[in-house]
Amino acid sequence: MAAAAPPPPPSAAPEPSMAAPETTPIGHPVFTRIRLATPSDVPFIHKLIHQMAVFERLSHLCSATESSLSSNLFLSPPFHSFTIFLLELSSSPIPPLLSPSPSFTPIEKTFNFDIPVNDPEKDAFSIYYGDQQVIIGGFVLFFPNYSTFLGKPGFYVEDLFVRECYRRKGFGKMLLSAVAKQAVKMGYGRVEWVVLDWNVNAITFYEQMGAKVLPEWRICRLTGDALQAYQNANV
Repeated sequence: MAAAAPPPPPSAAPEPSMAAPETTPIGHPVFTRIRLATPSDVPFIHKLIHQMAVFERLSHLCSATESSLSSNLFLSPPFHSFTIFLLELSSSPIPPLLSPSPSFTPIEKTFNFDIPVNDPEKDAFSIYYGDQQVIIGGFVLFFPNYSTFLGKPGFYVEDLFVRECYRRKGFGKMLLSAVAKQAVKMGYGRVEWVVLDWNVNAITFYEQMGAKVLPEWRICRLTGDALQAYQNANV
């Protein structure tokens, strides 16, 4: 009688899957969008500017009002003069704009964080698309300048600001990258801005983005009484 065949070797235990089920959210998603600011955003822009002045220890120099902003911004087509990108954030996908600008396609990106972002001021920076609450998290204001050496226009970034609870999460990089991308799209030669010498974190951040800090240059400014003195100057 033939010997019975040996039992088959035990099959290897399946390795546990490290991937989360598709129905399980990964961490805490934050949906973001960069869009062009509009005149209706002036109250948010004003509050952001005030917070930026406090952060930069320059609130004593900040005299901007909603009225003065409304009188000077949005007078020209985007990218022809003062232009503002706003950063919007939400825990759910942000609804599309009802009337998007033909000058700029909004940039959308989803971030995932291990813990939720706590925004104690979200109600003061909320905008609603239907019933959905979307938070304004930051802005960048820039305008065209010109390099005679390059023989090309460029963009000068006047302000880049992200609210405190959203810092060090990649949102500032997203805003500045949007400006640089637009400059390349338009064939511009450079993007420039200034940084406070004590803001080491910002300097490191800009250098990591590929920017060169030029310590040999100094800012020269005429403002206030020194500027007004030229009203009746004999030129």
